[in-house]
Amino acid sequence: MSLYRSNDLNQAPIDIDSFSLIDGTSYLVTNNKPILLHFWATWCPTCKTEAGNIETISKYFEVITIATKSGNNNDIQKYLHSRNLTFKVVNDEDGSIAEKFNISIFPTTIIYDKNGEIFYSDVGYTTTFGLWLRMWFAK
Repeated sequence: MSLYRSNDLNQAPIDIDSFSLIDGTSYLVTNNKPILLHFWATWCPTCKTEAGNIETISKYFEVITIATKSGNNNDIQKYLHSRNLTFKVVNDEDGSIAEKFNISIFPTTIIYDKNGEIFYSDVGYTTTFGLWLRMWFAK
């Protein structure tokens, strides 16, 4: 089912050069490195379960998470703090970024290889080990 749902995602190469993070900093997308984009929401039960996996992966690989329709920056920062999460977050308050990628189900994870092409995408829960392997092979 997850593979079927992944077919609806935007399959184009990543065309975003930078992201504005909720802490006020900018994140520049690095060329020649794989990057994991993780779409999630504070109101999503599966996202809460998977957050620790994303946290672990973010310590070793390039990871940007996009909190969709989850309130303002302060709301999201409180949510992260209450769960000891430190990964990089973009606030997609109106859902426009998720719409650009054709995201309609949360969580959704897209891994781009070092050339900016989609290497892997998944809708739903993914294990830390599964994410780790996919990021390693995306190199």
